[in-house]
Amino acid sequence: MISFDSAAVVAPDGTEILRPITLTLTEPRVSIVGANGSGKSTLARLINGLIEPTTGSVRINDLYTVRDGAEVRKAVGFVFTDPAAQLIMPTVIEDVELSLRRTHKYPRDRRTAAIAALERFGLEALAERSVHTLSGGQKQLLAIATVLSTSPATLVADEPTTLLDLHNSMRIGDLLMSLAQQVIVVTHDLELAARADRTLVVADGSIIFDGDPAEAIAHYRASVTQ
Repeated sequence: MISFDSAAVVAPDGTEILRPITLTLTEPRVSIVGANGSGKSTLARLINGLIEPTTGSVRINDLYTVRDGAEVRKAVGFVFTDPAAQLIMPTVIEDVELSLRRTHKYPRDRRTAAIAALERFGLEALAERSVHTLSGGQKQLLAIATVLSTSPATLVADEPTTLLDLHNSMRIGDLLMSLAQQVIVVTHDLELAARADRTLVVADGSIIFDGDPAEAIAHYRASVTQ
């Protein structure tokens, strides 16, 4: 369960990036939509502690993102728009192994778990490939495989299909909707957003609609044409 209690983010110059938000997210699939600069990515990054609230709090079950940061990051995985931001090792399998260091003490165990993670997403044939030679879709799949290799309860994906072509966007969207984990996805892809159980519409640092995806998307479309 993800809980926001009057959580707000204010820039050093006093600009309100995210106005106080109080809500609870329990649904398996939640989408967040909004225009560029609306605050939707800030909202997503509060969930796993990448950004700390200026006031208020964010809690994952009994864990507070500020107080229990390390435990929160184990419970909540985060996938960035550009997978290059989180793929830092030379080869595919080394990247997965790096993420497993905190959960698997011995190198042999890490290698076994990394292979299993790659097999889950059909990437095992690329294990020894240089990360830089992968396609955009393969890199995003690897980023997701790497994050999920440690079995977080929740996956937050910040515009995971923005840099992909239509084929890979659909592939990643289908994957996200099929996961056992709770998935929170920030997206401009309204078709992907519509597949969620609940949709938040963010504008000017506030949630202006929260509810049924179809109604939320209609509300969002109306708001951007005003």
